[in-house]
Amino acid sequence: MSKPEGIVLVVGATGQQGGATAAKLLARGWRVRALTRNATGAAARRLAEAGAELVQGDMDDQEALHAAMRGVHGVFSVQPTFITPELSPGISHEDERRWGKNVADAAKGAGVQHLVYASAVNADRRTGVVTLENKREIEEHIRALGIPATMLRPVSFMENYVAMMPGQAAAGDELVSAVRADVSQPLIALDDIGEFAALAFENPGDYIGRAVEIAGDSLTPPEIADALSRATGRRLRHVELPLEPLREQNPDLHRAYTAINELDMTVDIPALRRRHPGLMTFETWLTTRGRALLGA
Repeated sequence: MSKPEGIVLVVGATGQQGGATAAKLLARGWRVRALTRNATGAAARRLAEAGAELVQGDMDDQEALHAAMRGVHGVFSVQPTFITPELSPGISHEDERRWGKNVADAAKGAGVQHLVYASAVNADRRTGVVTLENKREIEEHIRALGIPATMLRPVSFMENYVAMMPGQAAAGDELVSAVRADVSQPLIALDDIGEFAALAFENPGDYIGRAVEIAGDSLTPPEIADALSRATGRRLRHVELPLEPLREQNPDLHRAYTAINELDMTVDIPALRRRHPGLMTFETWLTTRGRALLGA
């Protein structure tokens, strides 16, 4: 295990995965440099108060990227993903691809010793799901550059059950989901994504050159509804949302849920828990971070 020496630049530090990673790195004694478009925003101020060095810039600003990477040991790279126009205003699929490649190019130019890229489970497959195809293209670009890198591939976030994503919703006593009732869906908490990113930087020999799929639990929608019921004291039952209406409303979401329902998404959770014993199950997350977020 490497001692926390040098600086890790966290790109996307005020977002979900970047914020979790910055927090875990700081807690482990790493020096963190946080790239943010708004250094005076509330999220950026919280990072600064926790000990991060703030650098203002964005992923289209090559000059800012090169300046931010000057003298850093590692880079954590994550880009916003387009979901729907309402949830992703001002962001396109092309933006994600361009930003991911820009960060990788800057890391190559700066001689960064370890790039950890936040990809997604099944990004190595040709699924036709645009969000996954974007990440596959970025992964391929990173490999072509020959950067010492780790592809971290998280599954669906447990936090998605707080801010319900398209294709799932809690209404009254129902948890509506486009995931089939018999499909076990892998889940991970954002905090654990941060933990695995920190582990990658601390154990480069175990992680460089690898793609690591990460999950903390795998549950069917009825099991998720039962866990939410126990956490909130509000009885929820799973109702399966027909996929066909999504085909016209949002073709990419239709492809995404079809992939969840049809592809093998098995992740070796016991092996991951040996690396990170505190890896949370959905139940554990609900009784800690999740309970507060749910207002239970």
